[in-house]
Order: sequence, then structure tokens, then C-alpha cells
Amino acid sequence: MAMPAKHRERLSTICDGQMVVTIDIQSSCLLIYPLATWEEIEQEIQELPSFKPQVRRIQRLILGHASDLELDGSGRILLPQVLRDHAQLEKKAVLVGQGKKFELWSEELWTAERTAALEEASSGDLPLPEEMMSLSL
Repeated sequence: MAMPAKHRERLSTICDGQMVVTIDIQSSCLLIYPLATWEEIEQEIQELPSFKPQVRRIQRLILGHASDLELDGSGRILLPQVLRDHAQLEKKAVLVGQGKKFELWSEELWTAERTAALEEASSGDLPLPEEMMSLSL
């Protein structure tokens, strides 16, 4: 996959083009992190109490699917097949910026997700979490 040009320079600067990709356990998409950001998240996940079955399952899924990525000279990354299968990536993909990470969706799944979220928000069925009430958007 070719990383969009607008992100290549920044990724080269902040992580020397080194990233980590893993699955999203709540959606059929992939999460792509700059290496330093991933290392912080990985540490937090590893520090969770692994004697709890639910935590251990999440650790296995997120950490177990984590794969190193590196931008090549043409700004491309190679995604492992098992991760492409999880996100149902075939021809067209959508890269969604999420601050410190990217979400990578199949175009079809992203369109359905976005449409459902917009419909839910416009119908009033999507109450804002308390943590977001103080934000000014």
C-alpha cells in the first residue's frame, strides 16, 4: 500500500518511516502506529493484569497481531496477509487519521461505518460521552 504523500514526510521525521500495524478488536480495520507511539501502548498493554481472561485475550489479539512496517523508498508499506484478511482489504482502502495513529479500512467497510455513525449522530441516538462534553468543536 502506498502511504499518501501528505503523511510520508511527517512519518519519516517522527519515526524514520518505522511503524507497527495491528488489528482493531472492535472493528474490521487495522491500526497503524508510529514506532515510538506503539512502544508506549505496547508497554501499557503488557502491564495489564494478564491473570484476567478478558485482558489476556485482548493482549493476545493486539500484541500477537502486531507487525513491524517500514516505508520503502517509494513510500509504500507491505501489510501481512493475515492482517489484510482481518480488514477485508482487497482493492481500495481508506486511511483515516486518528491523531497518533491511522485506521486502515476497506473502502466498503469504511463507507458503511461512516454512514451508520452519521445516521446515528443525526438521529440523536449517539449521546456524547461525558469525557467529550467539555470539548469545543
